[in-house]
Amino acid sequence: MKIKDIGGEFALINRLKNQNKGLIKGIGDDCAIVNINGKKFVVTTDTLVEGDHFSFNWFTPEQVGMKAIEINVSDIGAMGGKPLFCLISLVLPKDIEVEVIDNIYKGMQKSAAKYNLNVIGGNMTHGQQLVIDVDMFGTVEEGDLCQRKDAKPGDFIFVTGDLGASTAGLKLYQAGKKPVGYVKRKHIEPKAQFHKVKPFLKYINAMIDVSDGLASDVTRICEQADCGAIIYADNVPIRDETRLAAKRLCNNPVDYALFGGEDFELIFTVSEKNLKNVKGYLVGEITKKKGVRIFKSGKETPLKTHGYDHFLSKS
Repeated sequence: MKIKDIGGEFALINRLKNQNKGLIKGIGDDCAIVNINGKKFVVTTDTLVEGDHFSFNWFTPEQVGMKAIEINVSDIGAMGGKPLFCLISLVLPKDIEVEVIDNIYKGMQKSAAKYNLNVIGGNMTHGQQLVIDVDMFGTVEEGDLCQRKDAKPGDFIFVTGDLGASTAGLKLYQAGKKPVGYVKRKHIEPKAQFHKVKPFLKYINAMIDVSDGLASDVTRICEQADCGAIIYADNVPIRDETRLAAKRLCNNPVDYALFGGEDFELIFTVSEKNLKNVKGYLVGEITKKKGVRIFKSGKETPLKTHGYDHFLSKS
């Protein structure tokens, strides 16, 4: 039996899920949550594989290093946490140039410095392709902790910024049409967006970062919170540059936003009484009725949440 036969990456995660009594939260959120001597720590890990998550045909080594740090900081931020330190492990092809590794680390240090984040160690081995794994640790204050399970029916769903631009950049690269400007930058230089929610963190119920598309990531909140959601199609924020890129490829830009991913904006839910205290783009609401639906032209339609999945992708 193959991973694709059980439903892909997230079906495998659910299969492996095993809650340890020593954890506040294990598998199933952006980070694990661990209580050590009364203080909450958040722990995450993310891996970049050459050919799957980046290509040196359009990424510089420095940009790869920056991405490796930013996507992990994004996970820490999605829990309401502050990053402290990280471990970095590399799988290196034997013929890789030393300058490439130097510049990857230069990019890592550049992003780490923004967050006062320390690289404290790691591991190195050889393999057929370049792999970068980052394990990141942070802290979270009691009133700031955001978990997916805390979304409630009646909550409104917000996103911190526009969606689909990273996918637009990627699609243009893949089609041999060199992207420029905003969509290029959003794909090759992603940035964690925690600073956007930090001023009103205490009003947020649940949060997740947009790594696999609005539809998939809202679905993950709903699965943990045992609820459903409606997404307002006309409210999904999409920049003109993203729309133009999609038009060049005869694609629907809304599909980029719903199913593309790697925007690393934050999706959060908030109760009606706290609407005046938050900022962002209102894109939907949490419902008692299970399943994720999209609302457009006065009609609700069940949404197939086919966000990016490494094990189901045909590429």
